[in-house]
Amino acid sequence: MIIGITGGSGSGKSTVARKVAESIDGASVAFLDMDAYYRNFAHLPVEERRKVNWDHPDAFDWDLLVQQLEELRSGRSVEKPVYDFVTHTRSGRTVSIPPADVIVIDGILLFGDARVREICDVKVFVDADADIRLLRRIRRDIGERGRPLEEILDQYLSTVQPMHLQFVEPTKRYADIIVPRGGHNLVAIQMIIARIQRQLSGRSG
Repeated sequence: MIIGITGGSGSGKSTVARKVAESIDGASVAFLDMDAYYRNFAHLPVEERRKVNWDHPDAFDWDLLVQQLEELRSGRSVEKPVYDFVTHTRSGRTVSIPPADVIVIDGILLFGDARVREICDVKVFVDADADIRLLRRIRRDIGERGRPLEEILDQYLSTVQPMHLQFVEPTKRYADIIVPRGGHNLVAIQMIIARIQRQLSGRSG
């Protein structure tokens, strides 16, 4: 069973995904992050890598993502790539993801590919106000990725915001469940967990 969770950058989708994964009882759970599936831009000079539009669907290796989701759904383990957000390249390391009863995957453009939408048994869109998303992104990029504030704001205005409106927001129509207020909406998260538990019970029965 594959649970897809999407939403804008900083919406709280990773928090929702983590809480869902932690709350599923009586089943094994594996977690994937779509950010691991950026294309490898190691062939570009560092300055050119910084200009890549990371919020456009073309930045992702969709074929590898679909292949690994299908492998997991078939009960086979995969080697998930590890992306280095400081150098903007795919590292030489991988993380082994074993097959599980439930696969939870999150990413900003997850529903942008019809193949991924078809694979997901439950599709969740996490919604949050634009100012909240921006503040969360600033904290993350400074604290976790070592980026200067000016670069973060320039990227937000030039690509993140327009790409959200063009590619992320329209995928809300594919969602089975829409979660307002992100990871703080415990009622919605409990509803998602209850639905997953019902589907798991139905399959085991």
